[in-house]
Formats: sequence, C-alpha cells, structure tokens
Amino acid sequence: MTVWPFGYRLYHDRNMKPLLRFLKDEQGQDLIEYTLLVGFIALASAGIFIDAGVNVSGIWGKASTQLSAANAAS
Repeated sequence: MTVWPFGYRLYHDRNMKPLLRFLKDEQGQDLIEYTLLVGFIALASAGIFIDAGVNVSGIWGKASTQLSAANAAS
C-alpha cells in the first residue's frame, strides 16, 4: 500500500491483482472457442437448410403441376 501526501492511500496494488490474474487466466478458453465454432456451424447449416427448403418446394411444385397436367390429359 502506498501512502501519498494528505493521507491518501492507494489500494490499486491489492485490488488490481485479482483482475490481472483473471485477465491472464486462459482456463476455459477452449470451451469458448468450441462454442463459437458450433454456433457458426449451426448458423451456416440453418442457411443451407432454408435455401434447400426453397429448392425442394420448387421441385415438388413443378412435379405436382406436371402430374396434374398428365392426369388431365389422360
């Protein structure tokens, strides 16, 4: 603890040690990285499935139209 003139005391050394120890700690870093990776994969998969759903819907619509036309022609 540092004592300054006029009776001011600085507690920054004692109060900063836990904060600095927390910032230097790398425990759990892998878990965060894997969580972010899984989140990115989930978002990319959702985009692919939405796009695939639109394409499948178009294919089923065309097939339905052709089957209806073939049924009406026979």
